[in-house]
Amino acid sequence: MRLRSRTYAFAVILLLTTHGAGRAQEPTARRNAQSQTERVQQAGSVEEFREDFIKASEEHKAGLQKLLSLYEDNLRKLTERSANWKELLTEGLITRREYETTNGDVTEARAKVDEVREQIAMAEVVIAEARRPPPTDAPPDADVAALPQNSPPWTTGNAVVDALIRRNGARYGVDPYLIYCVIHQESSFRLTALSPKGAQGLMQLMPGTAARYGVTDANDPAQNISGGTRYLKDLLRLFHGRVDLALAGYNAGEGAVIRYGQTIPPYKETENYVRLISRRYYRRTSPAPAQGRPAEAPGN
Repeated sequence: MRLRSRTYAFAVILLLTTHGAGRAQEPTARRNAQSQTERVQQAGSVEEFREDFIKASEEHKAGLQKLLSLYEDNLRKLTERSANWKELLTEGLITRREYETTNGDVTEARAKVDEVREQIAMAEVVIAEARRPPPTDAPPDADVAALPQNSPPWTTGNAVVDALIRRNGARYGVDPYLIYCVIHQESSFRLTALSPKGAQGLMQLMPGTAARYGVTDANDPAQNISGGTRYLKDLLRLFHGRVDLALAGYNAGEGAVIRYGQTIPPYKETENYVRLISRRYYRRTSPAPAQGRPAEAPGN
């Protein structure tokens, strides 16, 4: 009886110990599972972003091929007409000026054909580059935007906008200071900034980008910063954490970065854009921030 009691007591202790250990491991297991799920979701988001881009590029290429067919048909007709007019010129039935005008039409048509062919070839390069597997060696700044850095004190001068930057940075996993630097360069913190090309609001969203991220009012700071931050995050994922390439994509479009072999496109504006923001972003000292002023109403 005593042996049975001891055995029973040992079993109870063992059960309680095992249960306690299991409960202690639950948070870790849950965190690991959650982390794995987030990684899978992130990978899926990157792949979806990439596939959407490839699909759009292929549709663009198909459109160019249709246009090329029309241009080639027009060139063929003009070339045939030019040959006929050359005979008329030889026979003295038309003037040389009339013949040269016809030849000019052929030259212009041939230039259009050549231009579209070049665009198709470039589209093929872009599609091939977009399908290229990501590099195995991570760039030096691969994780620089993944976690908040030791940023200098910063403020847009608007407490509401500052809060929106921090909130969206935390929500989408982008360093708030990077968002701040982009806004500083894009709009100088003007809520209703409008570029000659049609980019709007704090983060200067183009209409197509705004539509892609569900922004219905680009002058609304909350919508604008949310859409701009999501786009910035997708660019960081697309270019494997490369801040310089993400910035280049934000300025020139991801297609331009891919077209040039996942490097900064050789556009003076884009090169200056990346240089100026990078210089501010990587510089970790700054004067103390001014007090944030009350939020402006959209449209001010």
